[in-house]
Amino acid sequence: MKKTYSLLIAALGFTLSAAPALAADRYVSIFGGASKINSGLLDTGLAATAALGCDYGSNRVEAEVGYQSNGYKANTDDVKVATLMGNGYFDFDLGGVDLYATGGLGVAEASTAFVGSSNTNLAYQFGAGLAAPIGDKVKLDARYRYFTTVDNPALSSNSILLGLRVSF
Repeated sequence: MKKTYSLLIAALGFTLSAAPALAADRYVSIFGGASKINSGLLDTGLAATAALGCDYGSNRVEAEVGYQSNGYKANTDDVKVATLMGNGYFDFDLGGVDLYATGGLGVAEASTAFVGSSNTNLAYQFGAGLAAPIGDKVKLDARYRYFTTVDNPALSSNSILLGLRVSF
């Protein structure tokens, strides 16, 4: 799995470093919200992400780190999921507000103290959102995200996230 991390990090680094040659605007984003793992055993939990990206106009790419925690209904333990994702976006300008579709691929490490295990899996996500400017180079961004791991489909989740995207 270390090889998977290394390849993903190298690909994201190459993509983001090529941005100046392609005249992209860079941005950082941070999101937080509610996430529900698709299991009757877990409560709705919290999810947070932070990303560094490049905006090419109607397309964007970014490197994202994320964290999600959901508690078991039967005890006090949590399922914790840490992610490293590479995401792509297609933006549609609706006259000042952007509608977008997104998809991403990466790795996720899920752990729980109750079971005493931790595993790393290939993961993917897709979703949609709306972004509206609230200041110079600042957008308020709301999105829906479906996330799952390839080897453990029981770890799929649905999230509603709200955040800020700041261009620099």
